[in-house]
Amino acid sequence: MSRPATSATSTALTPRAVWSRARGALLLVALVLIGGTVLALARSTGDHGALDPRSADPHGSRAVAELLEDHGVTLTLATTLDEATSATSPGSTLLVTTPDLLTEPQQSTLHGLLTEATGRTVLVGAGTASLPALAPNVSTAVSAPVRDLAPVCSLPAAVRAGSADLGGERYRVAPGTLADSCYPSDGLPTLVRLPGTGTSDTVLLGSPDILRNDRLDQRGNASLALQLLGSRPHLVWYLPSLSDPSAAVSSDGDATDDVLSLVPSGWFWATLQLAVAALLAAVWRGRRLGPLVTERLPVVLRASEATEGRARLYRRTNARDRAAAVLRTATRTRLAALLGVPARDAHSSERLLPALSARLPGTTADPGGLLFGPAPTDDTALVRLADRLDALEREVRTS
Repeated sequence: MSRPATSATSTALTPRAVWSRARGALLLVALVLIGGTVLALARSTGDHGALDPRSADPHGSRAVAELLEDHGVTLTLATTLDEATSATSPGSTLLVTTPDLLTEPQQSTLHGLLTEATGRTVLVGAGTASLPALAPNVSTAVSAPVRDLAPVCSLPAAVRAGSADLGGERYRVAPGTLADSCYPSDGLPTLVRLPGTGTSDTVLLGSPDILRNDRLDQRGNASLALQLLGSRPHLVWYLPSLSDPSAAVSSDGDATDDVLSLVPSGWFWATLQLAVAALLAAVWRGRRLGPLVTERLPVVLRASEATEGRARLYRRTNARDRAAAVLRTATRTRLAALLGVPARDAHSSERLLPALSARLPGTTADPGGLLFGPAPTDDTALVRLADRLDALEREVRTS
């Protein structure tokens, strides 16, 4: 009686399988394209960042820049330290919007410029990251909210401006240091003027709010901003950024790729705490809830369905080595029972192969490579291995 014809096993991917594998990559590409388009549209609108003299946004500074130009002040915008140092001339004003963003080499270069300058330098929101290098005799305290503050000092610019929206960084001036301390918040000033050599001076401004478009018309903000930035005929408006090439130069003059050096130390501690918390959560969620309990399956699956499902899992993960090992192990177990080899020796080539050769003395196949050989390299080879194992087992049964 002839055997019923069996359908050949197909290794070709169905359209549904192709879509299932490719949809993640396609979704990622689509998100990248959408994000790039959004960024391009955002840049094309002409908007700029906070304290940018070109920005008309509420946090921008276009209004104060136009007022300064109306009063005859020439404004030069600098986005790199080299541009700022080359544009700063004797008798000009240098405004640094975020000095804490400067690296140590940049701060050292800027400190040298301040030492030789004969004009004014305004540092906005200078904190613990920049004060030791740019204003060694001043330190910071706990920041305060921005609110309406009175000058409470004799600095002419502050007296003429009157109350203004200040706060943010609060400063402590070292004893014996000559300074004008204005706009105190809880006893500590939020604006400090440090006289330098000759006509030069350095102004520490605790908060940038008096320079913002949405606050310029309130209280004495405009008057104070114009007097601090417009005391000289030329103003260099410096916007530090991490894209500045000088930010990637170490203190010994060599280029460095250590981006982590720009991350504040507090972030490392926060990351460590999050890692510990994640580890504890994993231990908590991974604990055993008790011994395993066997129970009857609600649905009985046919053996063929379970085998096919397991095969699909192997195929999805490209686990040809594992699939081949399962096929060979099952075949060796059945052959051992047919050849009279003990079950404990079914997977020993020294015991199984001699018994197989004795049963099939005239076979031309290589049973050793078939039962104990290397894993197949592709799906076609795996299918061929399964067919050859099945043929070998049938030959032993009929011999």
